[in-house]
Amino acid sequence: MKLSRKKSVGRRHQRIRKKVSGTPERPRLSVFRSNNHIYAQVIDDVAQHTLAAASTLDPDVKQSISATATRDASSAVGKLVAQRTLAKGVTRVVFDRGGNLYHGRIQSLADAAREAGLDF
Repeated sequence: MKLSRKKSVGRRHQRIRKKVSGTPERPRLSVFRSNNHIYAQVIDDVAQHTLAAASTLDPDVKQSISATATRDASSAVGKLVAQRTLAKGVTRVVFDRGGNLYHGRIQSLADAAREAGLDF
């Protein structure tokens, strides 16, 4: 029996979260991808606090992109979340791909965040 995409992603995400955790020195860059949008958060799991967040619904990103479900939109979100994270004084993060495969929109978000100055 084949699992649905949602269940497959959920199982992979649980497997990843067993090993990946955010600390105050190195918070977790968590990515959620839906069919239409992409969301990124930098989370300190010890304090259960979100340090920075960005998504394709953000007004700063919406103005600069034409469509929300593209690699260009993901790159814009990656740059914005990196800028907001660096403004908080955090340079190193742990990447949590959220159970998604590391290619396409997830990869372009990660590459843009690295280019903007985040270390992971």
